[in-house]
Amino acid sequence: MLETPLGGLHRALGGRMVGFAGYAMPVQYPAGIMAEHLHCRSAASLFDVSHMGQAELRGEGAAAALERVTPADIQGLKPGRQRYGLLTTEAGGIFDDFMVANLGDRLFLVVNASRKAVDFPLIEAALPAGVTLRPLPERALLALQGPAVAGLLDRLAPALAALSFMGVAEAEIGGIPVLASRSGYTGEDGVEISVAADRAEALARRLLEQPGVQPAGLGARDSLRLEAGLCLYGNDIDETTSPVEAALTWSIGKRRRMAWDFPGAARVRQELADGPARLRVGLRPEGRQPARAHTPIQAADGSPVGEVTSGGFGPSLNAPIAMGYVARAQAEDGTALDLMVRGKALPARIAPTPFCPHRYKR
Repeated sequence: MLETPLGGLHRALGGRMVGFAGYAMPVQYPAGIMAEHLHCRSAASLFDVSHMGQAELRGEGAAAALERVTPADIQGLKPGRQRYGLLTTEAGGIFDDFMVANLGDRLFLVVNASRKAVDFPLIEAALPAGVTLRPLPERALLALQGPAVAGLLDRLAPALAALSFMGVAEAEIGGIPVLASRSGYTGEDGVEISVAADRAEALARRLLEQPGVQPAGLGARDSLRLEAGLCLYGNDIDETTSPVEAALTWSIGKRRRMAWDFPGAARVRQELADGPARLRVGLRPEGRQPARAHTPIQAADGSPVGEVTSGGFGPSLNAPIAMGYVARAQAEDGTALDLMVRGKALPARIAPTPFCPHRYKR
């Protein structure tokens, strides 16, 4: 398996390493997933997300070129701002989701670790002469998340402290040059920090020295994003799901909806007009037993209506939670359903997401 620049630090901190997207990554540290999750909600947690794919897009017309593979409004993205977008297929499925930032002289992209080997060639194939995509494997990516982050930035990086949600800027933390965005995958305030790989451990140690900051692994990252109602590629979205089914139509720019000039536009337009056959929903199982991915979902009469795509225990709620797809007729909040866990019907109800309110800096 591949190693991130922080592999040695993870082991020194007692991280339990597992394989994820081809990388050895810490699933948890000695404190455990539950403690790491709750600490992020109350203070600040540091995650290593260096396995993600980073790249920059340069050249005149780079924003217009990127719009050839996404329904996001890239040309309308102002300098110093970041946006969530989808790469879509001609059939209207989701090839991947990604983040794009306008740095003035270039666009900065972050894509999923499991998809970067296919995302970058897809984007490159759409580029005209004079526009180039350069992957950045020499950079690491750290995520500092939690309500204490604002105070930490005031002390460590005042230039970043002023950023609002989805703002992006180049700055220094402890003398180390970084590119940071006010964003994350937990529903909490925080920053994602791109840094040269050879400075990543020094930066991580600097952040972990700060009062209230503790390391957190993949386990807590997953439970936090589930509570926040955020999709995981390969679970909640993939090439078979459309932006409409996935309740991600907000990521399609208004200008793009007028032109309908993006891959998969015909399916998206039809589903917006007529409604999709299924929808991504939140689920609240009764009792304490969680329902995991691929759990079948049945209506009250026993007929199959969908499947769980992500599920587990929500530490902040002290209760099980899940997301999945159900037939549109069953998608209204409060609808009673059964989750078939190992052949036994587990009562549940459709619930709004996010399960925990987002606390981004506005």
